[in-house]
Amino acid sequence: MSILDEVRSGKEDIVEYAEECMQKAKGIDREYRYFTAIAEESAIGQAREIKKNFQKYRGKRLLGVMVSAKDAICVKGVESCAGSRILKGYRPLFDATVIERVKREGGIVIGKTSQDEFGFGSFSVNVGLGFPIPLNPFDRGRSCGGSSGGAAGLARKADFPHIALGESTGGSIAAPSSFCGVFGLTPTYGKVSRYGLIDYGNSLDKIGSIGKSVEEVALLQGTIEGHDPKDSTSLSHPHEGYKELKRNVKGMRIGVIKEAFSDAVEKDVQKGVRSGIARLEEEGAVVEEVSLEFPIRYSLATYYLLAMSESSTNLARYCGMRYGQAGELKGNFNEYFSEVRSKHFGEEAKRRIILGTFARMSGFRDAYYIKAAKVRTLIIRHYRKAFGKYDALASPSTPLLPPKFTDIEKLTPLQHYMIDVPVVGPNLAGLPHLNVPVGMEKGLPVGMLLIGDHLQERKLLEMGMVFDGE
Repeated sequence: MSILDEVRSGKEDIVEYAEECMQKAKGIDREYRYFTAIAEESAIGQAREIKKNFQKYRGKRLLGVMVSAKDAICVKGVESCAGSRILKGYRPLFDATVIERVKREGGIVIGKTSQDEFGFGSFSVNVGLGFPIPLNPFDRGRSCGGSSGGAAGLARKADFPHIALGESTGGSIAAPSSFCGVFGLTPTYGKVSRYGLIDYGNSLDKIGSIGKSVEEVALLQGTIEGHDPKDSTSLSHPHEGYKELKRNVKGMRIGVIKEAFSDAVEKDVQKGVRSGIARLEEEGAVVEEVSLEFPIRYSLATYYLLAMSESSTNLARYCGMRYGQAGELKGNFNEYFSEVRSKHFGEEAKRRIILGTFARMSGFRDAYYIKAAKVRTLIIRHYRKAFGKYDALASPSTPLLPPKFTDIEKLTPLQHYMIDVPVVGPNLAGLPHLNVPVGMEKGLPVGMLLIGDHLQERKLLEMGMVFDGE
């Protein structure tokens, strides 16, 4: 009987168990810097509540499971900064809907995990001023991936029952999951409520699950999804639950995206992903090459124009008056706002605010923002056409193995953005996608991306089960 089984049966005291897990979490954080806030007091309080009302929680989906939340997801009474100094000290008076659902099912929220500031990055090196950069669980001199780097790193290193809540705008679940060798599911846009999420881009943000196994990912995903009247973008659809998943891909048609294996993708990554595709074929999947030139070519520019425009709008509220850090009241409003924002935003946040504001300015809006929105519609059509023939599409999750921090420092901003080429397309289209660990190259993990049609998360999870436990 596992420790989790003993907790769920009442043989193991859940408070003592939670205290032990928190000590382990703090030990991991000292070495790898995965947390922005460790919610020890809150977590032990939840454990006491469960112990006091144990019969109420007996049989709940997440009973005894430790759950971490990306820093952009609000947790009542726990500092929630979205990785930015401008929100330092903010302690929400409410739980995000996903946190409410986790707690209702007996999950214990242990803290907030590290991320790029407001999600602005692919390597988790664009953390806010004063925040530590999380370290790769396989090599502390390398990146965890971003922006949900702390979530994926903790999912890999935790030696206690744990699942992480991540968030993706343009690949921020798939990329870190690939770099950390874990499963990461980004659901269909609107399938999980965004209420209580500190926004990056409203039309792009999606909360998802990261874990060591498909079973863990499915467990958390089945808990958090479902319609929420507090979120206007929330879909009304039957609650899936993901029970009785079957490892059966026989007869499923998988399209291998031809353009995703260009010379820009490292040979070691191509080798690992090709081996993963071969495994699916051995299990009975029908594999064919498919061209998706239009999404691969135009998704990156389209994504950054739309995402930066939306983030520029969202971050305008952090001006030191109603929201964000306050400054000394002097000069006119523009001088005051500029001083507060200059002092507390990091370099990448400033860059995206300026670019996004430019793209949506009068005189430039039609040339950039509106045109990008039209191209996004065309990208969705290309994916939908492909799903008329295939059950899933396959590609690398990232074009490279986890890079060293010393190598990342040499990259230009554009080179930073280019890592997102494999993942921005499905994020623009609101499609579900799953990072699947397909092996190791040079001692570092390789991730394969499986992309499904809207609301087809079950198919992706069942394909992922081929690689579970390896």
